[in-house]
Amino acid sequence: MDTLVVKNLSFAYQPGIEVLKEINLSFTNCPTAIIGQNGAGKTTFVKLLKGLLQPIQGDILVKGKNTKEYSVASLTKHIGLIFQNPNDQIFKSNVLDEVMFGPLNLKIDLEEARENALEALKQVQMEDKIKDNPYDLSLAERKLISIASVLAMKPDIIIFDEPTIAQDYRGMEIIKKIIYELKSQNKLIITITHDMDFVADNFSRVIIFQKGRVILDGFTKDAFSQKDILRNSFLEQPHITQLGRKLLIPETILTIEDFIRNFKSFTIPS
Repeated sequence: MDTLVVKNLSFAYQPGIEVLKEINLSFTNCPTAIIGQNGAGKTTFVKLLKGLLQPIQGDILVKGKNTKEYSVASLTKHIGLIFQNPNDQIFKSNVLDEVMFGPLNLKIDLEEARENALEALKQVQMEDKIKDNPYDLSLAERKLISIASVLAMKPDIIIFDEPTIAQDYRGMEIIKKIIYELKSQNKLIITITHDMDFVADNFSRVIIFQKGRVILDGFTKDAFSQKDILRNSFLEQPHITQLGRKLLIPETILTIEDFIRNFKSFTIPS
């Protein structure tokens, strides 16, 4: 059974003006990036998955059960959404209380909620900040706290909305490690992002949204080979992919390792 199935999904904020139009997708546990220009419908789509919005048409099935049968609170057991702006998610006065709130809201007992929170804070390397007020931390640190808040609930589906915003190299490496660990736990990871390098490094599947429709759904290497579709969607290839193209390497390069392996065996035409 697919972890998540979307059937004939449409949504409008105003009558007659559809933001999403007849979306049909299924998700196993393949790490998936949803990309597209601003206004393509990506954030609306994941809010529908999370139950924060209700479709005007169609169905969303989580492990075979229609989200219409869930409350938003009960859906939290299965789907965690990390907001683009951590300030929209954080509201407690210290870090530990913030990260414990989700587990406690799921009726997990106090000691287990604390253990889950401390484990999640260790994953984001923020365990030394447990007594701090989140609003005394940097934007990048608040983003990591919001990630920990979702990890502490241990959902099977984790959705990241622009996870790399404000992150330096260290923050990026922490997030990449978290994604790797979630993959090893057979979790479904979905991200919305404008960071094509991040997509190439971490995600096996790419879905491109344009004007509320899915215009491409495929393996990451295949997706980043479609230069015309990317250009028409106002998207760019990852920087390493662009470099490979400029050097006339025929294979679509996604990672530095790909580049080194291909460059060593490739002779640039004279």
